[in-house]
Amino acid sequence: MPVRSFTIPEALPGAGAAATPITFARTIAAAYRRAGRDPSGALKLAQIPPALLHEANGRMTARQMELLSGTAMQELDDEGLGAFSRRLPWGSYGMLARASLSAPDLGVALKRWCRHHGLLTGDIRLSVVSAGAQAAIVIDEHADLGAAREFTLVHVLRNIHGLACWYVDSRIPLQEARFPFPAPPYAEVFPILFAPTVAFGALRAELRFDARYLALPLRRDEAALSLMLQRALPLTVLQYRRDRLLVQRVRQALAAHPLQTHSAEALAALLAVSPRTLHRQLKDEGATLQGLKDEVRRARATELLLRTPRPIKQVAAAAGFLNEKSFIRAFRGWTGQSPAEFRQQAMPPA
Repeated sequence: MPVRSFTIPEALPGAGAAATPITFARTIAAAYRRAGRDPSGALKLAQIPPALLHEANGRMTARQMELLSGTAMQELDDEGLGAFSRRLPWGSYGMLARASLSAPDLGVALKRWCRHHGLLTGDIRLSVVSAGAQAAIVIDEHADLGAAREFTLVHVLRNIHGLACWYVDSRIPLQEARFPFPAPPYAEVFPILFAPTVAFGALRAELRFDARYLALPLRRDEAALSLMLQRALPLTVLQYRRDRLLVQRVRQALAAHPLQTHSAEALAALLAVSPRTLHRQLKDEGATLQGLKDEVRRARATELLLRTPRPIKQVAAAAGFLNEKSFIRAFRGWTGQSPAEFRQQAMPPA
């Protein structure tokens, strides 16, 4: 099956935006019928007209999805919503979250969660893998999930990603999401649900993200968990504002792409956020974009001046400046010296 990538600009809808495919509601209604139950009460509670289930491209809001899913899980006593060969009784995912709460960092917590999920069902196996700077949560399928396959893979990945963000009290931006099924008619929704870049027709379902998030310590306790479990489902549909690694990610992008990050717009595009979100989140972390630019450029320029014989013009370009004049002005502001004076003073006498 060929892999097809689908990318759209960042577009995170509010909880009131009707962006969730109605096909997910059809899957939940089908779970009711397989259990010999009538879904009409749950649909009414979520304010989803039964006729909407038959609209090919129908949409519902995140709140409607939350209400429908939560009601179905409790009424059917199955948090897997009929997808697995045995039920996942109500409270199963809360148990997994509690079992990982004592982990020293996110990486250990996610590995525990994945291992314990395997005790609930062997139909799918989750694991956390990392290679270099990138980590991934992956799902290997060991049973036929039938008509519920697409919804189940989406549901499980949204669940563990939302929990991961909650554990460390940070947005964990996804670099890519991959799914082992063809692009559905509503493929444009997947970048909203997961990441700016989504690949269909992949070998397995997975979420890819910066591996440094795995080292973040957990910031939650038992009291916070009990409170969260009273309304856990919003974790799967709402984005965290805070990104505890954003400052590091900005530094890395500025250092790796000095000529492509002159503007906030270009840098934001590289980080898959909007310029407004970039400035707001940096402010939340007590940093500014200009301050980080100065920090990264100064370190790069100082290194080149001290360790290489490159002309000042080349040092300016390598440090991310558009011209030599602006570099000299900035360097004098940092050190009180011109780049040439700094280099001459630092060189040992002949």
